[in-house]
Amino acid sequence: MNQFTQYAPTEIIFGVGTEVKTGTEVRKWGGSRVFVVYGGGSVIRSGLMGRVEASLKDAELEYELCGGVQPNPRLAFAEEARKKAEAFGADFLLAVGGGSSIDTAKAVAHGLANPGVALWDIWTGKVPLEKSTPVAAILTIPAAGSEMSDSAVLTNEEAGIKSGISTPFNRCKFAIMNPDLPLTLPDYQLSCGICDIMMHTLDRYFIPKPKCDLTDEIAEGLLRTVIRNGKLALEDRSDDDAMGEIMWASSISHNGMTGLGRARDFSVHKFGHALSARYDVTHGASLAAVWGSWATFLYKDAPERFAQYARNVWGVKEEDDLRAARAGIQATVDYFRSIKLPVCLPDLNLGEITETDLDALAADATKNDTVKLTQIKPVGYAEALEIFRMANVPDEAHGAGYCEE
Repeated sequence: MNQFTQYAPTEIIFGVGTEVKTGTEVRKWGGSRVFVVYGGGSVIRSGLMGRVEASLKDAELEYELCGGVQPNPRLAFAEEARKKAEAFGADFLLAVGGGSSIDTAKAVAHGLANPGVALWDIWTGKVPLEKSTPVAAILTIPAAGSEMSDSAVLTNEEAGIKSGISTPFNRCKFAIMNPDLPLTLPDYQLSCGICDIMMHTLDRYFIPKPKCDLTDEIAEGLLRTVIRNGKLALEDRSDDDAMGEIMWASSISHNGMTGLGRARDFSVHKFGHALSARYDVTHGASLAAVWGSWATFLYKDAPERFAQYARNVWGVKEEDDLRAARAGIQATVDYFRSIKLPVCLPDLNLGEITETDLDALAADATKNDTVKLTQIKPVGYAEALEIFRMANVPDEAHGAGYCEE
């Protein structure tokens, strides 16, 4: 096991109706002028925002609302929101929504504490981030895990780049998680969230060495929990027990616990970010569309690791590691299909994706071949291009077996 530092200071307030504690929590963490960031009108129509506002008023807090966050959160929107927060004199950021709202709130928080500094300069490391503004979240979409992670992602629309930063300043002070809030999510959005939770764990899991037994047990248990409860929640949208399990898994999958003792990687996310930046694809869908090809390309270089995944997560009984590995990949792809997620690029309905398009995606994923992906073996531009080519084959062409011998 490698040396590691685990830091996950976010206070979790979990349970039905816990949003009524928002004002008390903000005041406890030193907030007095709260800038509230959210996406569309669903949080207003559902009555959630009304309850949040009432809680802020009860705590005698000043606040201002800023709606309009889009999926794959935009740099330009974050910059405009930063200006509004500055004019309001905000000293606390509150996100109401999913990962896009939370990441936008984090960006605004960084901008507030660093006036005059362009957010993209912070995002690209041109200006070191040495201070920020407190931020918290009311989670409505279990998926990104941003409510408890040190990460945040923005899409630079002008440059066509989706990129993330990891810093302790991204940690929320508190996160409120009411398992009733996601029950009305559309099936596709919930399915994409389930995939995102799985991928935050899988991207950490497929790092073969060193040996980390407890980390593996946490990761494998989380994956089994999400797989099982994801199906239950999709079948019965009133099942807040299943939704609660998914919600909690969202946080654990991205707070560092499932990767302790190993290097960071997130290679499948790099493929997904390339797709999302160019085509504005829903994040979870972008990951599901490439994972099977990514795994098929790499499993022979780490058969024991893929076989362990197959046996411990999917219950595969095959003793031969290569056969077990293939069965685990097949089971994962079949699960994505069963919850109506894309398993290849044609499933994303983007129209014809040409060789030139694939070339651009591979260049984006590897930053023009300056970055090598995966800890299994180095994946540069040429290898990334081959993975994208494999993913560009229609699903029906794989026949009964996605990962054939």
